[in-house]
Amino acid sequence: MPGPSPGLCRALLGLWAALGLGILGLSAIAQEPFWADLQPRVALVERGGSLWLNCSTNCPRPERGGLETSLRRNGTQRGLRWLARQLVDIHEPETQPVCFFRCARRTLQARGLIRTFQRPDRVELVPLPPWQPVGENFTLSCRVPGAGPRGSLTLTLLRGAQELIRHSFAGEPPRARGAVLTATVLARREDHGANFSCRAELDLRPHGLGLFENSSAPRELRTFSLTPDAPRLAAPRVLEVGSERPVSCTLDGLFPAPEAMVYLELGDQRLNPDVTLEGDTLMATATATGSTDQEGTRELVCNVTLGSESRETRENVTVYSFPEPLLTFSEPNATEGNMVTVTCTAGAHALVTLEGIPAAVPGQPAQLQINVTEDDDKRGFFCDATLEVDGEIFSKNESAELRVLYAPRLDDSYCPRSWRWPEGPEQTLRCEARGNPEPSVHCARRDGGAVLALGLLGPVTRALSGTYLCTATNAQGEAVKDVTLTVEYAPALDSVSCPDRITWLEGTEASLSCVAHGVPPPNVSCVRSGEAEVVEGLLLVAREHAGTYRCEATNARGSAAKTVAVTVEYGPSFEELSCPSNWTWVEGSGKLFSCEVDGKPEPSVECVGSEGASEGVALPLASSNPGPRNPSIPSDLAPGIYLCNATNRHGSMIKTVVVSAESPPQMDESSCPSHQTWLEGAKANVLACVARGRPSPRVLCSREGVARPERQRVSREDAGTYRCVATNAHGTDSRTVTVGVEYRPVVAELAASPPSVRPGGNFTLTCRAEAWPPAQISWRAPPGALNLGLSSNNSTLSVAGAMGSHGGEYECAATNAHGRHARRITVRVAGPWLWIAVGGAAGGAALLAAGAGLAFYVQSTACKKGEYNVQEAESSGEAVCLNGAGGGAGGAGAEGGPEAGGAAESPAGSEVFAIQLTSA
Repeated sequence: MPGPSPGLCRALLGLWAALGLGILGLSAIAQEPFWADLQPRVALVERGGSLWLNCSTNCPRPERGGLETSLRRNGTQRGLRWLARQLVDIHEPETQPVCFFRCARRTLQARGLIRTFQRPDRVELVPLPPWQPVGENFTLSCRVPGAGPRGSLTLTLLRGAQELIRHSFAGEPPRARGAVLTATVLARREDHGANFSCRAELDLRPHGLGLFENSSAPRELRTFSLTPDAPRLAAPRVLEVGSERPVSCTLDGLFPAPEAMVYLELGDQRLNPDVTLEGDTLMATATATGSTDQEGTRELVCNVTLGSESRETRENVTVYSFPEPLLTFSEPNATEGNMVTVTCTAGAHALVTLEGIPAAVPGQPAQLQINVTEDDDKRGFFCDATLEVDGEIFSKNESAELRVLYAPRLDDSYCPRSWRWPEGPEQTLRCEARGNPEPSVHCARRDGGAVLALGLLGPVTRALSGTYLCTATNAQGEAVKDVTLTVEYAPALDSVSCPDRITWLEGTEASLSCVAHGVPPPNVSCVRSGEAEVVEGLLLVAREHAGTYRCEATNARGSAAKTVAVTVEYGPSFEELSCPSNWTWVEGSGKLFSCEVDGKPEPSVECVGSEGASEGVALPLASSNPGPRNPSIPSDLAPGIYLCNATNRHGSMIKTVVVSAESPPQMDESSCPSHQTWLEGAKANVLACVARGRPSPRVLCSREGVARPERQRVSREDAGTYRCVATNAHGTDSRTVTVGVEYRPVVAELAASPPSVRPGGNFTLTCRAEAWPPAQISWRAPPGALNLGLSSNNSTLSVAGAMGSHGGEYECAATNAHGRHARRITVRVAGPWLWIAVGGAAGGAALLAAGAGLAFYVQSTACKKGEYNVQEAESSGEAVCLNGAGGGAGGAGAEGGPEAGGAAESPAGSEVFAIQLTSA
């Protein structure tokens, strides 16, 4: 009877081991001491917050227990070995609650620690001074009351976003709360208008909480810099009553200059200055006005204030009164020959001078008496007054004219005897007479004709020319004078005296003359455009005289110019370049014969066929003005001789033209087939391409720009696409030619797969042929070979379930229009005797190696059911059962062992195959 299985033994051993470990564990528990526990042991709570504490023990039956704390409690929950209590409104910085239980006459205790924290809700920056001088220190102080614990607090003083000072209070006692940070900062110019603030950070992240931040409201700093120098005051030392004088006050070294305040005052008068800034310089300008109530010495004050400081300058200004002098005549309008007194007076303190003669003392008038004549009319008198103020001398003057009454005088300087006036736009004509009162002047022709409108704006025309009698009259008498008027005007060239266009005939005599109108008489000259020589006298007309001339007429009043176009006409004439004697007509070009003729007016030209050409047929000519109406060359234009006749109103001329015909290259399918076929191995030939055209075109064929290499025989490499180009003097034509090279078939490959065939196995024969046009594949198999499979193009022959009849020689033949080629291959199918021998040898070796164990396995249930694993058999070399008959793998080759009976029989008349198992 078999013993217990090894698996059962292993299970029993495991059970005993578990029991032993359990006993050891119970023993350890029995020895463990009792304890009390408080959770959480350490807690951090926001000031005024709440917390649940859990107090527990491992004592099986504690006598009593509780939680000792000074904090306010809100609720309690209990169990046999635990209690939970909520603590509320926690404000103390630090407390130590105690959890205790009474167990087995012992007191078990667990002590905890509760600390509070307060966020930096209030961050205060001490107010800054209203103004801070640049270069002096000021204090920044930041307070964060109540925030804590202080050891987790960091304060930062900021200028805008820039950190000035950052201070951490790490290491402070846990109970410490609130913080103050103070720093001394040097004020700078760039700090003006800067915002300073304080940021507080309470970092409780090491305790499992977050980072709490807060910042103070920003405070703006205003810095200033004021030079110790006093302002520069620019003002007059003296100021006249009723006058206005500018006053300016300038101060450098101000920052910020726009914040400065300026105060200007003259005596008790407050001035309103205009302030201008340039960098750190301030300039205030104002206008000071002298008034009567301010006469005397007054103080001018300029005060500049910036920040908490000011600078001031004071100067004295003297305000004085100085009225204008007064000049009078005893008789303003005196008759010639009378006596007139001139008087000059001024203020009480002024010294007056009349015509260079001073008064006796300041404040007294100065006088002058004269017997007036005509020369004293409009005579000017000058009165000068001076006044001394604060060491400065001021002067004022007055002038006046004396009027003397006298009869008219017509002088040549004001009314000349001979007048020359230019014709043109409106002018004022003047003939003036001296006299007082002012005389009236009238000028008219003696014959009672035209009257000159003197002193009025009016046009000056040629009709005003002539002699006039001018009369001047006033209350004192009359004067007369004869005046001659000449009206001058610029030259004029009209179409009658100087035509726009002139036509001359070549070989005749002609002159270019132009007459101009004008006063004084103009001088006329004509010059050809682009030249400097004046054209004068008779000319023998030649073609080079044609062109554009500029005729200019000139006098003292101006000039006039006119362009005269001179045309020289002449009879027709031919030039070889413009009308060649020989012309080649290119068929299809559309180019017309050009025959240009020189002549004026432009001759008409006609070319008519003569010898060798169509009699009377006109040769189409190219127009000098291209357009849609140009004639086209007829396709049946006949070469030959044509006579060209040119005619205009001055004569005619004839020229002989010989016309010849040529054509550009042309190729088509008949002369250059687009598809050509050659046979490999045949004698090499050239592409069959020719072209029509005159002169005869040259034809070159190339493939990809490279000419075909010379060969004796046609090669497959000659196949491809060629481009044939025909060329002559009139152009090119090209065609694309595809050359195909055909060749006989060759069986390039004949192979079997797999290389060795077992009975019942599958094999495939593959045949590949090279040929053009493609070859037809055919097979010849051994006699009796049945069930052959062919692919769609016969390139593959396949056999499934090979038998002995499939062994033998197979032939593959390839055939096309140019020949036939075949190859053979031999297929061998191994017979049953070979596999029996191999199986016997393998079975003997397996029996010797495996012994009784193999026999026991062969009789196993798996073998009886016909189950086998081919992969295992192949890898191990062991035999397996065939056909589920229960026989050994070596049954066919064994000598009949004690357990060899019962082998399966093969069907009658069929071959018996063995499976050959090989080791991997």
